[in-house]
Amino acid sequence: MSDFSFAMLPGIEQEEMLWLQELTKSYSSENKQRFLALYSTRRKDPQIILICSLVGLVAVAGVQRFLLNQILMGILYFMTVGFCFVGTILDAINYRKLAWEYNKKEAISSAALLGL
Repeated sequence: MSDFSFAMLPGIEQEEMLWLQELTKSYSSENKQRFLALYSTRRKDPQIILICSLVGLVAVAGVQRFLLNQILMGILYFMTVGFCFVGTILDAINYRKLAWEYNKKEAISSAALLGL
């Protein structure tokens, strides 16, 4: 398995790919495949986070926070209409950072779950 496999993840950016290569550099080919299979199911595409943030401007606010397993923030966004749209706009601007922080945690969690 080559490191090119990480490039096939939807919406992956250079920073995330380099971080994943560094995380998995000591893994065997089989372990990398197992890691990639688990991580790809748990990872969030940054564009989905952006779309959900934009949905919060016209419909239900806080969906992006629920997707990122930030349940309390999601409820708070829902009850305050996305902090009167300010929080929703900030999330739409920072969607890559939100997705990257979530995906980083999920990568570490996936590696720990596999015992790597």
